[in-house]
Amino acid sequence: MAPALHFSPELLLRAQGIRVVFFDVDGVLTDGGLYFSEGGETLKRFHTLDGHGLKLLQRAGITPAVITGRDSKPLRLRLAALGVVHVHYGTEDKRPAAELTLQALGLDWSQAAAMGDDWPDLPLLTRSALACAPANAQAEVLALAHHVTRLPGGSGAVRELCDLLLVASGQYAQLLQESLR
Repeated sequence: MAPALHFSPELLLRAQGIRVVFFDVDGVLTDGGLYFSEGGETLKRFHTLDGHGLKLLQRAGITPAVITGRDSKPLRLRLAALGVVHVHYGTEDKRPAAELTLQALGLDWSQAAAMGDDWPDLPLLTRSALACAPANAQAEVLALAHHVTRLPGGSGAVRELCDLLLVASGQYAQLLQESLR
């Protein structure tokens, strides 16, 4: 089975060499809505395509990292289930958190991608080698993104970025073939 995905050569060149990807949560890994139960508990909706994409990144040696201004039990459970270990919760100033992660991994901004949807994500997006935004991102974020996904956050946008990075790394076809066995 041949891969059905196609990305522009310029975008693939930009995506080569990415070793870590910083993700926001609300509006990226989720649809951006805030859901509260009658008891005041926060509820989050995650897309399984995005989760599988994060697992594929890890198999390819690309580290997913999450930096979010919020903290919730559902988020912690989901990220733990996906094996995402580089996480900063309740972080309003995202740049220092990202730099701590880069330092821990022995990487620099030229090896980083970021996906965000609003102004708090701008410091990561402007420093990363590859800046991505889901289709439903805020206008300024959309304007500076190197890649805007076809899908909105929480609906497969993260998977699209993961697939782009897997294609650029040369590992997409192999991972696809492995899944057919």
